[in-house]
Amino acid sequence: MGFWTSATLVAATLTTGLMAGLFAAFWYAIMPGLARASDLAFVEGMQRINVAILNGWFGLCFAGALVFSVVAAILHAGAERRAVLPWIVAGAVLYLVVLVVTVAANVPLNDRLDAAGDPARIGDPHAVREQFEAAWVRWNAVRTLACTLAFATGTANSCSRTRPVRRKVPGVRTVSGWLRDERS
Repeated sequence: MGFWTSATLVAATLTTGLMAGLFAAFWYAIMPGLARASDLAFVEGMQRINVAILNGWFGLCFAGALVFSVVAAILHAGAERRAVLPWIVAGAVLYLVVLVVTVAANVPLNDRLDAAGDPARIGDPHAVREQFEAAWVRWNAVRTLACTLAFATGTANSCSRTRPVRRKVPGVRTVSGWLRDERS
C-alpha cells in the first residue's frame, strides 16, 4: 500500500469524522442550548455562528471529506486494493447526501435567517425563529446521521484492512486469525 493511498483514506476518514462531530454537537448541545434562549438571543446567536463557521478549517473539512473520499476511491480502484473500495464508495455517497442536505436545506435557511437583518431591528424575532428552528434542526439531524454513517464506513474500512497477528502462545490456538483460549 502506497503512502498516498493510505494518506487519502486517513484524510477522508478524519475529515468526515470531524464533520460528523460538528453536526452532532449542533444536534445534541448547541441547538438544545439555543432552544432555551429568548427569540432575540436565538436569532442573534445563530446569525453569529453562521458567520463564524465560514473559515478555512471548516472549509477544509467540509469540502475535504468528499474530495479525499473520491481520491481515495480512485487510488483504490486497482485490483490489489479493490476489496476496500465498496466501503470508500459508500462513505463518499453518504457524505454526498450530507452536502446535498446542507446546500439544499440548511444553507437556504441560514441565508433566510441572515436576511432578517440585525436582530435588534427585527420587528418579530419569534416569527423569524419559527420559520428557521424546527426545519434547520430536522435537516441537521438528517445530515448528522448520514455523516456519522459515512464516518463509520471509513472506520470499518480501516478495521477491515488490519491483519490479525498470528503467533504461538502456550495454551492458546488460533481460529480464523483470532486468538482463542483452548480451555474454553
